Amino acid sequence: MPQQQQQRRLFTAALLALVFILAAVSTTEAGKKEKPEKKAKKSDCGEWQWSVCVPTNGDCGLGTREGTRTGAECKQTTKTQKCKIPCNWKKQFGAECKYQFQAWGECDLNTALKTRTGNLKRALHNADCQKTVTISKPCGKLTKSKPQESKKKKKEGKKQEKMLD
Repeated sequence: MPQQQQQRRLFTAALLALVFILAAVSTTEAGKKEKPEKKAKKSDCGEWQWSVCVPTNGDCGLGTREGTRTGAECKQTTKTQKCKIPCNWKKQFGAECKYQFQAWGECDLNTALKTRTGNLKRALHNADCQKTVTISKPCGKLTKSKPQESKKKKKEGKKQEKMLD
């Protein structure tokens, strides 16, 4: 008899747990049904349009950008967002334009410059970037090949001068 009562209590507890779980699931599903209505309100707003990142100090590092959007039902039409301009990017092409550069070309002896071309790799936040860019820099020291004998003679001459002094 006591074993039957214990089984009934377990059965009742299991049944109550099942009812509780079903109630929880049904309220969760009811909550999910409300979300599509909220998404419909958001679709009345236009896409965010972001300005370029303006550094707080100097020409790179942490800064802010302004965002705007349109829409009759939008609660928020402007906002400010934190941003960062990497300090190692080529700023002459725009801090929000990232390029993949080729290897440096041969030195042009007439101009003493070498050049290379970069293709646009990434433009941040709809930045207006050129598709390809070209940069130049001065050639390194131009070395003329000298025969090894002349270097040895100079060293020997300096040694002799020191000995005479």
